[in-house]
Amino acid sequence: MKTQETITKSLMEKLWEGYCQRVKYAKQYADLVLSKGGNIVNDHCAFRTFNTLTGKQPAGISAISEILEAMGYEKISPYSFPSKHLNSFHYQHPTNINFPKFFVTQLEVTELSEATQDLINEAVKDAPDLLAGEARQLLASLKHNKELISAEADRLVEALVKYFARTWSPVKKETILAVNQESQFAAWTLLHGNSVNHFTAYINYQNVPEWDGIEGTMAALEGIGVPIKPAIEGEKGSKLRQSSTQAIDEDCPVIEVDGSLGTLSWSYAYYELAERGYLETDGKKVWFDGFLGEQATNLFEMTKRN
Repeated sequence: MKTQETITKSLMEKLWEGYCQRVKYAKQYADLVLSKGGNIVNDHCAFRTFNTLTGKQPAGISAISEILEAMGYEKISPYSFPSKHLNSFHYQHPTNINFPKFFVTQLEVTELSEATQDLINEAVKDAPDLLAGEARQLLASLKHNKELISAEADRLVEALVKYFARTWSPVKKETILAVNQESQFAAWTLLHGNSVNHFTAYINYQNVPEWDGIEGTMAALEGIGVPIKPAIEGEKGSKLRQSSTQAIDEDCPVIEVDGSLGTLSWSYAYYELAERGYLETDGKKVWFDGFLGEQATNLFEMTKRN
């Protein structure tokens, strides 16, 4: 048998491995930290979704939350970004600090212009449910029983890895360019679907004494040629400070005007850095484990393309 935690660990390792293959800056960070005798601990992982009919796949945050809840994660806090038509939830594992938190966001499609709504809805309306059948049954069993037979657990993890990708067919290039004028979040999600949007280094746990927190980490990464966001979100001594690498671009499959399959170079993901400050709770100092809306808004822009 494999427990919830064992299955979660296996899935996280596979998602991290796939992400590092796509985002070389994350791999460079990991290699550098390990060369210093430090630890690789991710603070959180993020996903983007559409709150609209996405074929047979669950809409919005529920497309991801059902998986997290089956693995024992708890829904912690909502966040709202009205200017961007986004709503998010923060999920956290109740006992294992080595498991990343999750920040899952949905675009409120009905709040966009009618023309953009139509383009998005047309693009995703035929998405299949890649978890239909056995995988969804195994998720329900895992949530209820907290464990699965080893072979079943392996099949579930394999199915989940395939699910964390773009599940709908390649979208028309002209659709991406038009939608991007109103919502860069929507353009990104049309291209990348359920793919990991980013992982985040948990600076507090990296254990590299020669680096002075997030500033030292940023300087070390710049020293090996990793392009870094110029500013740090959050003042020194505050409860959350964040920065990131620049985003990696990928050649994404799209449908050309003549109906042929082409590619469009677009941002995929950055690697975020997070340093958490202390809060005093019941006379004890604990690290702040939530998120700050304004800072998250600024980091959403890291995948923006004009």
